[in-house]
Amino acid sequence: MTRMLIIGPPGSGKGTQAERISERLGVVAISTGDIFRANVKGETPLGVEAKKYMDAGDFVPDSMTNRMVRDRLSASDVESGFLLDGYPRTTAQVDYLDGIMAEGGQSLDVVLQLTADDQELVARLLGRARETGRSDDNEAVIRHRLDLHHEQTEAVVAKYAERGILTQVDGIGGVDEVTDRVMQAIKAAGFGSKSPELLLRQICAAT
Repeated sequence: MTRMLIIGPPGSGKGTQAERISERLGVVAISTGDIFRANVKGETPLGVEAKKYMDAGDFVPDSMTNRMVRDRLSASDVESGFLLDGYPRTTAQVDYLDGIMAEGGQSLDVVLQLTADDQELVARLLGRARETGRSDDNEAVIRHRLDLHHEQTEAVVAKYAERGILTQVDGIGGVDEVTDRVMQAIKAAGFGSKSPELLLRQICAAT
């Protein structure tokens, strides 16, 4: 069983890379955005409550996000491993995830951090906004989102770096190029003794 996180700023392409890692290694990619949407669409009690915050433009409280993640990680399709995208975003969420993992006698194997220069990210996001017609995504708004990301994830990244499981990957370049870097980083991380031999063979075959 392989347990991974992927962290990256808006425009870094982490969603795309998460999908590719999932396909190549046979682990489930779990996006907190997808979790929110599924709960809201299914009108679950958590989804109904979360929608109130989302409709008001407010952040969904940690307590609610944590419960949604806990429910998702209890599903049978994560038994062979998972890749979390978009969680944890705060140190409190890191601690909560640690608790979930500890209950099953588990821990994270690797945390991938996609890095990219802010100027490149701004250019990407402005281009995306033009393509999709999102006029509200101007440079000031985009830079504010990037600033929030940096402030929010700095302590999270530091925590995982201290544990020796953080691996940084250059997110600049073509999609295939970045995927190659990501797979090499996963392979280099090795996962220690916690990773089954089958997974290592899968990684080698995918790179």
